[in-house]
Amino acid sequence: MQKHHILKIALLALLLGSGLNLTAQVSRGRVVEGLTLESDIMNEKVRYTVYLPYDYESSNRHYPVVYLLHGYTDNDMGWIQFGEAHMKADRAIATGEIPPMILVMPDAGVSWYMNNHDGSVPYEDFFFQEFIPHIEENYRIRKEKRYRGIAGLSMGGYGALLYSLKHHHMFSACAAFSAAIYTREQIKTFSKKRWENTESLLYGPNLEGEERITQHFLDNNPFHLVREGDRAQIKSVRYYLDCGDDDKLSVANNKFHNLLVKYEIPHEYRVRDGSHSWPYWRSSLIDGLKFIGKSFHQF
Repeated sequence: MQKHHILKIALLALLLGSGLNLTAQVSRGRVVEGLTLESDIMNEKVRYTVYLPYDYESSNRHYPVVYLLHGYTDNDMGWIQFGEAHMKADRAIATGEIPPMILVMPDAGVSWYMNNHDGSVPYEDFFFQEFIPHIEENYRIRKEKRYRGIAGLSMGGYGALLYSLKHHHMFSACAAFSAAIYTREQIKTFSKKRWENTESLLYGPNLEGEERITQHFLDNNPFHLVREGDRAQIKSVRYYLDCGDDDKLSVANNKFHNLLVKYEIPHEYRVRDGSHSWPYWRSSLIDGLKFIGKSFHQF
């Protein structure tokens, strides 16, 4: 019995050692931070960060791309610094959970990825007219819709939904984590302080109640875009929603899920234990990239 016990311990040590070796042997991709694009539309330099898969430098192949959007008050480095996106992508590519892909992380400041009401921050125009063309000119990226995905957290989750609903011809799939989306009723009840600190830049200052439901608000509201949009075109994008059960945004995310069900728009919806926090988003990322990655495969 003692000899059998020793053999079991030795076998376990061998297996653990093999696992550690596999971890150590994961090929590492390359993260390039501090990149800038001189934007004529924004009239300033816009920062961005890029993750390149492990074989990018050693191959001539072209890769699918996911635009990975940060949250409110964060920047282009958030998904790397706090989300560990590069390490998670390395492991998932090594195990075959996701295909090799380029991740592009732009800095959107607090623009909410939209053109604001008076045109002083035309971020959406910049993104589609300057940023995507710049990325596709400077990196070996497959330029067809089917090889282009978008994802984001919180404000970036809103941005991912906004772009995939308004520019459905551009993206094959969208993954929105804890999307900062709001119904008309919620917007009307925001405090004056909240409105002036955040929404006034987007939709206009000194608005209260029903006044806040401007045409500009509707044109950039995912609920309205689903209700009034071309549903056949909306269905050309695959949607993935993920929001924690302890997140205040889960109320609107659940209503958005119900709206998609009502209009028979296929999507995946996940509610897991968690809050509006980086531990939740770190645990969300690979499942979202796996969902998007399926669009890059031939069936």
